[in-house]
Amino acid sequence: MQTAVIPVNSSVLEFYWDLSQLDKSSSYWFALHFSEIQLLAQNQSRSFNVTVNDVMVFEKPYSPPYLLIDALYGKNAVRMLQYHVALRATESTTLLPLLNAVELFIDLPIVDNPTVGEDVNIIDAIKAKYQIKRNWAGDPCVPKTYIWDGLTCDYVLSTSPRITALNLASSGLTGDFTTLFSELKALQLLNLSHNDLTGPVPDVLSQLASLTVLDLTGNQLNGTIPDGLLKRSQAGSLTLRLGDNANLCSDPTACTSRDQNKHKGSTRVIIYLVPVIVIVILVGIVLLLCRLRKRKEYSDLSQAGSKDDLIRLKNCQFTYTELVAITNGFERILGKGGFGIVYHGILENGTQVAVKKRSESSAQETIQFLAEAKILARIHHKFLVSMIGYCKDGNCVALVYQYMSEGTLDEHIQGNLAPFTWRQRIRIAMESAQGLEYLHKGCNPPLIHRDVKMNNILLNANLEAKIADFGLSKALPSDTQSHITTLVPGTHGYLDPEYHMTSQLTEKSDVYSFGVVLL
Repeated sequence: MQTAVIPVNSSVLEFYWDLSQLDKSSSYWFALHFSEIQLLAQNQSRSFNVTVNDVMVFEKPYSPPYLLIDALYGKNAVRMLQYHVALRATESTTLLPLLNAVELFIDLPIVDNPTVGEDVNIIDAIKAKYQIKRNWAGDPCVPKTYIWDGLTCDYVLSTSPRITALNLASSGLTGDFTTLFSELKALQLLNLSHNDLTGPVPDVLSQLASLTVLDLTGNQLNGTIPDGLLKRSQAGSLTLRLGDNANLCSDPTACTSRDQNKHKGSTRVIIYLVPVIVIVILVGIVLLLCRLRKRKEYSDLSQAGSKDDLIRLKNCQFTYTELVAITNGFERILGKGGFGIVYHGILENGTQVAVKKRSESSAQETIQFLAEAKILARIHHKFLVSMIGYCKDGNCVALVYQYMSEGTLDEHIQGNLAPFTWRQRIRIAMESAQGLEYLHKGCNPPLIHRDVKMNNILLNANLEAKIADFGLSKALPSDTQSHITTLVPGTHGYLDPEYHMTSQLTEKSDVYSFGVVLL
């Protein structure tokens, strides 16, 4: 879905296929897959109508969603031998139609008898209980080419197939051991090893006359092994594997004795712990009442970082009233961006600051904004912009950071200000590189900026360079992991093409963007 086609020298994207050589009695479905992979400007749009054999398939023009996957498909099967699919641009659109993928589905007749209905019902119930995520759809055993993963079926001439083996090892099964398995009467092998099944082993499994292998290794089963299974295992008619189930017991007498000893020990512990628990509860209630006043304030911050990060953020918090005073009623604007507006401010001690205030404050935007605050609270380097404080007061969400009087590198390079000397250029490049290197090598876990560009390199009065704007930054889970897979944000022109194609984020993505800055 990361690639797409558009028409050449036309406003219509069209294609054909001829099914006359196939079975004329078969039915067909088609599906068209879309994803807008181009970030559209405000004055751009992409919309088109879809027709099949000159018949409108959808009532309204269609516009693909940006970086999301969508599909258009017919609701009913059709029996046309020739297809002509056309995507026609609407009159109001500025961009050509786009198509990422197309699929054609053909009904194939099933000549085999269907699986025995009782087995189908039972395996469907097992699928629903354990939420099994496999190719389990349609008939379990037919066609033979599409038999469900983990199943073995017995195909006897002129009869319906039955499920004879079920292998669900390491399938993430959780919960109690259901008795549904015992309803598969023709079952010869049942492998449920290395899951998280709990509770006792159902005694009704002993009634499966054809069962020859039962593997329950590596679960959390408890209780006594059914006597019927033990006898068949001892007689050699059943291979029984029960290892790594610490609470499963083969001797009922031993199990009873062990449980009684546990109960006695637990009683003594409970008697000793009651006074301690009462004291702890009372202390907890007092602490809870003290912290309820802070609960709302910390609810947003808890989504932004670790405990240490929260402590740092808490120690540098401003109220909205204080921001109004600092900025003299948000009087002087330093810049604007997708996040909102940056204002000039002066603290009580005379320190100049920049106040980045969000224009909106939805829950998700607040989380992302505070994520930047978390990063700024824990990184400290001479060539990274430092955070002085933050504000989360009602609908006001803002960052307060050091003031960079000479603005952005972009303003200077574009020729709006006096040009740099070569020595100044080299120093700015070196300082920016050192700030970027600190993010990649000096932070634990390493940080990837994801939006290195001239607008995000700021200059102070001495023309020292500092990297800014960490709203898109991502941390690698560990310094040993080479990449993470994520959506592709950033600024076109600075964006690494490999990252754009694979969505695999690495430190090299920042290096590429910094290379564009150097260019």
